Amino acid sequence: MIVSEFIPKPYKSLLDSGSVVYSSPSNIALIKYWGKKAHQIPANPSISFTLNNCKTQTTLSFEKKTTAGFSFNVFLEGDLQPDFKPKIEQFFKRIEVYIPFLSAYHFTIETSNTFPHSSGIASSASGMSALALCLVQLESYLSPGISKAFFNKKASFLARLGSGSACRSIEGPMIVWGAHANITGSSDLIGVKFPYEVHSNYNNFQDTILLVDKGEKQVSSTVGHDLMHGHPFAEQRFEQAHSNMDALIGVLKTGDLKAFISIVEREALTLHAMMMSSDPYFILMKPNTLEIINKIWAFRKKTGLHICFTLDAGANVHVLFPENEAKEIQEFIKKALVMHCQNEQFIQDSLGDGAQPIKI
Repeated sequence: MIVSEFIPKPYKSLLDSGSVVYSSPSNIALIKYWGKKAHQIPANPSISFTLNNCKTQTTLSFEKKTTAGFSFNVFLEGDLQPDFKPKIEQFFKRIEVYIPFLSAYHFTIETSNTFPHSSGIASSASGMSALALCLVQLESYLSPGISKAFFNKKASFLARLGSGSACRSIEGPMIVWGAHANITGSSDLIGVKFPYEVHSNYNNFQDTILLVDKGEKQVSSTVGHDLMHGHPFAEQRFEQAHSNMDALIGVLKTGDLKAFISIVEREALTLHAMMMSSDPYFILMKPNTLEIINKIWAFRKKTGLHICFTLDAGANVHVLFPENEAKEIQEFIKKALVMHCQNEQFIQDSLGDGAQPIKI
């Protein structure tokens, strides 16, 4: 797939060496993307909250070289990560036509997270978006005059080719990815800001992430997406996602939090239902995931507060709630839910505005 608008004109010259740094957040989908076509095209549209505290910071150092091919090293939290190289090399192969200077440099990629890697907090989304942003930042030095809008658009396009959900981490606070008939500007190629009115009920919405299991997932998201090919319920699921997206557009406008809760929780459970009904089937939830869900349901019924959960492709639970109900809900989380977390660890987060360059 070639998208000509992202192919740059020949560079007048290359820099000899230097570094760029970007911090990019994770995101949590409300309408879930599960299943994809060739070239990282989603099988259904999704919409996500951009997070504020769960971030990846990436430093991309570059030095001109004369040898052929890609040359890079990857470090996570200061440790060399040879296991990351195949995924980065695959990413470079996909984007070389759009970033033609890739083979001209040796890169050192130094990355760190504010949250546990491979624990269901979409580290691939924040990590790949941070790397894509660094590459576009370097290109902006070689081709001055790139507008901010095009910069973000190209970064989202490239990030998608590294990890689909990464295209939703460039901006915030709510991003749509995937073509949907009733969302103007929506695209399978990039994430775009949700273009319609959003009720004040969702201003600075809170997300407390309960770290039920911080280990490696038993089944990777890549494998899980592939299992949607031939899944007996795939087409019904894709239709449901479009229907839920339509419903959510209205709910975001009116501020109907009860309807919001219904859509978000249904989407989370459907995601995991698709995993449990694939061939081969698998379960990423843990017993404590279910304990937390049941306690949230009981607390909501008892108090009438607008607390709900969502899940990514993992065991951890994202507890969502409006800011004006935060005090009582956070007390409940600490008293009744944190005990179900691994080492009682959790992260308090909220909606964020997207990635930021870091001055060096």
